[in-house]
Amino acid sequence: MKLTIVETGLVPSAIRDQFPDYPAMFRQMFAAADASLAFDTVSVIKGEALPDPAALDAVLYTGSPAGVYEDHPWIAPLMDFVRAAATARTPQIGICFGHQLMGEALGGKVTKSDKGWCVGRHTYEIVDCPVWSGAPCPPTLNVAASHQDQVVVKPPTARVLARSDFTPYAALEYDDAPAISFQCHPEFSPDYSAALYGARRGVSLSHGQADAAIASLGAPLDGALLADWLARFLKVSAIR
Repeated sequence: MKLTIVETGLVPSAIRDQFPDYPAMFRQMFAAADASLAFDTVSVIKGEALPDPAALDAVLYTGSPAGVYEDHPWIAPLMDFVRAAATARTPQIGICFGHQLMGEALGGKVTKSDKGWCVGRHTYEIVDCPVWSGAPCPPTLNVAASHQDQVVVKPPTARVLARSDFTPYAALEYDDAPAISFQCHPEFSPDYSAALYGARRGVSLSHGQADAAIASLGAPLDGALLADWLARFLKVSAIR
């Protein structure tokens, strides 16, 4: 299977020379979960044209500093692409901005949360163990997060897989299409997360917020488990 990664954002310029781009982070994440996966990248943030979603094996949408409600020229076509992929039953995965993109495109609502930033190691309660997970689910997932926007109205055909008090719709699976999405960032290494929070210290995050977020990364993270789930989802969804 070839996974087409749609790049919707760039690593912040202050740390861009220290880390790979987001598609490379996903390739590295999946390498440990399923070495058989192949990859392609389409960078809408760099102006590349979207392909026919019906011709693709599967799609993943990356994170982005953009909001789905902002007037960037690539967002409306990308929402149309999400809907067309759902109609074609092309498997889709959304991460952070990708989670919000799919939620908005498929009938939900995304806004900038009045709760502010969610950063650092975040704990999510598993409320619906997906059948493709391959094993009994743990009660919680602990994964790095970095977002202000949230899905605030759940799409009508989506089920909640994971939640927290801060993020009630933290993971969604769609009943009418092979599509799942997560608000957290399993692809972020602790080093990258720490550098990202550090780059925002005194800018969008207070010094206290940045310090607390970085300190939280010392506890174990479940990014590898979530990567395994995503790989299993792709295998199960390959037959359509």
